[in-house]
Amino acid sequence: MRSPLAFVINPVAGSSRRGSGPADLVGAIRRRCAAAAADHEVAFTERPGHARELAAALAGRGFSPVVAWGGDGTVNEVASALMRRDAVLGIVPAGSGNGLARELGISLRPEEAIDTALRGGDRVIDVGELAGRPFVNLAGVGLPAAVADLFARLAGRGLAGYVLATARELLRYRSERYAVATRERTLEQPALFIELANGRQYGNGAVVAPHARLDDGRLDLVSVDPIGPARAAWGLWRLFNGTIDRHAYVHCSRVDRVTISADRPLRFHVDGEPVQGGCCLSATVHPAALRVRVPPPTGG
Repeated sequence: MRSPLAFVINPVAGSSRRGSGPADLVGAIRRRCAAAAADHEVAFTERPGHARELAAALAGRGFSPVVAWGGDGTVNEVASALMRRDAVLGIVPAGSGNGLARELGISLRPEEAIDTALRGGDRVIDVGELAGRPFVNLAGVGLPAAVADLFARLAGRGLAGYVLATARELLRYRSERYAVATRERTLEQPALFIELANGRQYGNGAVVAPHARLDDGRLDLVSVDPIGPARAAWGLWRLFNGTIDRHAYVHCSRVDRVTISADRPLRFHVDGEPVQGGCCLSATVHPAALRVRVPPPTGG
């Protein structure tokens, strides 16, 4: 007998609120689950951190998969509650980037994503950790953290809001100096940003770590030298054709642990959610720490 599944819905996530109220979302779930004769439960988040609490409680009651319906932040919270547990993470992507969902091949169409949660297969992936905060896709300091902080404060979110936040920060952000310590060496360097990648992309096809793999037991460390707004804007095309690692200002390596420090407290992001940290941030990877429901293989 299979386990019942649960949906943790962020009602204010990007596409969750575009033309669909709570009743519409629940209706879509009921129709798909009824067709599959699957028992289910639906819960809506009410505040930051609530998805993590709901997911932990649902997993404790035997629900699996526990499906995160929302953006990358909602996925992060649910995944954080499920890592190293028997429950499987499902995803209905409804954010502005949907980086992990895109990396896993999960459809952006809610009905198809629900079907994946119901009938897909399971994949085991790694989970990163930065300053004690788990992340399933990306985390880092510098420009993306500044963008995440501004984006979180904008009245309008979605892809348009993210593009606006990126443009604003690109014009005014100033690079900082960091000490980056790995097992092999310690480097002091100024950087526009330093990203730790479990997955490859921010979302929407913007690939920051072309060689990152979700299940290789490593994190890809990507650092970008200080460059001006014009050069940075011109180089954005490399994010979308998967060649950012070939840029002379970009440096990539693979690590299983790293420490990033500076002479003042660092703002960082985990899966696009801004966090204020201390002067020294330690990161590591937890291999094979999470099971995720993914589309079944196609073809013969």
